[in-house]
Amino acid sequence: MIRVLIVDDHAVVRRGLETLLRSVEDIHVVGTATDGEAALVCATELTPDVVLMDISMPNLDGIETTKRMLADHPTMCVVMLTSFSEQSKVFDALAAGANGYLLKDATPDQLISGVRAAYAGDSPLDPKAARMLLNARRGAAVVPLLSPRETDVLRHVTMGFTNKQIAERLGIGERTVKAHLTAVFHKIEVPDRTRATIWAKDNLPND
Repeated sequence: MIRVLIVDDHAVVRRGLETLLRSVEDIHVVGTATDGEAALVCATELTPDVVLMDISMPNLDGIETTKRMLADHPTMCVVMLTSFSEQSKVFDALAAGANGYLLKDATPDQLISGVRAAYAGDSPLDPKAARMLLNARRGAAVVPLLSPRETDVLRHVTMGFTNKQIAERLGIGERTVKAHLTAVFHKIEVPDRTRATIWAKDNLPND
């Protein structure tokens, strides 16, 4: 059963998402939150597997909430669900550690598939967001897109560690390592670990 937390400041959106997801057999909505601060409390108390996170919210926006949430709960999967498709929003969200980025005009099937994909360790991306990442270029324009944790994972890949070994060294789950790697592959436009290692040697600064 996939435990989902819905975070959105609009009641109509929360109710709609909750109604949709409660109709799916393998998804359990453990709670909803109206803003970022409430979401952080719910994340601790309800321990969801997947968090559907709006970006524009009062008090604490979705990007900052994602950073704080994943700092305390690194194994949680955060999927941005927003009406914003601007490049800067996509990049900021993924840099904050979000596993995926979906738009609110997604179909019910796309949304459900996105939740399942995030839970499985994949990175669901709206086609518009995916195109932005594919159009990003190597070098300084791309490196800032990697979150600190993604950079850590990528560095361990370059040293030849397996996902299991990386998980043990960083104190996170294998599923989380896989999710970070999937996000890295999308961001730097490579298909596999070998290409990612080559890219890292050319682009990541030396410690």
